[in-house]
Amino acid sequence: MPRLLVRRPSPRLAEGELTHLDRVPVDADLALAQWRGYVEAFRTRGWEVVEVPPADDQPDGVFVEDAVVVFGDLAVLCRAGAESRRGEAETVRVGVTASGIDLAEIVEPGTLDGGDVLKVGRVVYVGASSRTNAEGIAQLRTLLEPCGWAVREIPVTKVLHLKSGVTALPDGTVVGFEPLVDDPSSFPVFAAVPEEHGTAVVVLDESTVLMSADAPVTAAAHRARGLDVVTVDVSEFEKLEGCVTCLSVRMRD
Repeated sequence: MPRLLVRRPSPRLAEGELTHLDRVPVDADLALAQWRGYVEAFRTRGWEVVEVPPADDQPDGVFVEDAVVVFGDLAVLCRAGAESRRGEAETVRVGVTASGIDLAEIVEPGTLDGGDVLKVGRVVYVGASSRTNAEGIAQLRTLLEPCGWAVREIPVTKVLHLKSGVTALPDGTVVGFEPLVDDPSSFPVFAAVPEEHGTAVVVLDESTVLMSADAPVTAAAHRARGLDVVTVDVSEFEKLEGCVTCLSVRMRD
C-alpha cells in the first residue's frame, strides 16, 4: 500500500516565507479544511496516511515535501535553504524513521529543498534555485548515483522551486506553464500547460493524477490524454507559493 507523509498546517501559516509573490491574507481555518480534503483524496484511493508530529511554531511546516525526499528505500533529509525553515527537519526525521526506511541527510554548507527535486524514472532533476545550492546538489548526487539514479541540475530563477514550474505525468512527460520555466529544452519531453496552477500534478497511479482545482483547462487537457484527474482546492496554500506536490511526501512499497 502506498503511504503519504503529511503534517497539518500551523495556525501561523499566513506568516510563511514568500519569494516571488506579494503577501495577501490567508484564511487559516479554510487552509485546514482544504488540507483535510487533500488528505482525504489520497485516503479514499487506498493510500495509508502517516501524520508527522505537528510543528505549530513553523509557519511553513505543512509543506512537508521540502523537508525530505524519498528514493525507493532511501529517504534523504533535506537542509532547508531558508534558515527559518530548518526547525522543521527534526519532526520529519521522527516520521521517516518510524517508517523503517534508510535515512541519509544533506549537511552544512549544503542546502536542498525537496520542492526542487523532480523524479522521472531513474532520472532526478534538481533545481538550482534560491533554496537549493551547488553543494546540496553535489551531496545528493553522491548519495544517489551509486544507487543507479542520474542527477541532473536544472536552473530555476522564475519560481520558488523546480516543481513550482514543472512536474511529470505518469508517462514521464514533463508539464509546465512555459513563462515560469527557465529552459523547457532541459527535459526530453516537455508539454506546456495553459494555466499557472496547472503546473503541478501528483501521480496517484499509472493512470491517475491529482492537481489544483484552479486549472480546469489543464485538467481537461490531461483527461483528453486518457488520464483520470482528481482536483482539490488548495487556494490558501497557492497564496504562499505552495501547490499539490508540496503538501505531502509520497512513499510507495
